[in-house]
Amino acid sequence: MADLFTKVLRAHQWVYENSGGVVGHRLLFGNPTLLLRTLGRKTGQARTSALTYGRDGADYLVTASNGGSPRPPGWLANVKAKADCEIQVGRERIPVVARATYPDDADYARRWAIVDKVNQGRYSAYQDKTTRPIAVVVLTPVS
Repeated sequence: MADLFTKVLRAHQWVYENSGGVVGHRLLFGNPTLLLRTLGRKTGQARTSALTYGRDGADYLVTASNGGSPRPPGWLANVKAKADCEIQVGRERIPVVARATYPDDADYARRWAIVDKVNQGRYSAYQDKTTRPIAVVVLTPVS
């Protein structure tokens, strides 16, 4: 089942990228989805990840859950190494600065509630599967 889910996620990202964002913003489970574009911290190669997001004012919030895996997703290390990146929401490309937040951040619980609600409680289930604190990454648009 997990293998099928992974294939569905990859297909969703492919459609999103290859339609220029015309299709894909709300394809999977009806959740809002963005494309996060980073540079690989080791390779310097462009990387793209389709991620469910929430909004906190002007900021976009994504969660480094990796399905509750003991290891965070690779994109998290990329944004920590180079915070300047780009998101695509629908057809719009937006330069952003990324900042990972954890439970010791004063606004973490509020942000976690936003993204968990958007993802219908799945992030709480993922947190229950792992001992690592799952980061909520704040993506702030650059003016």
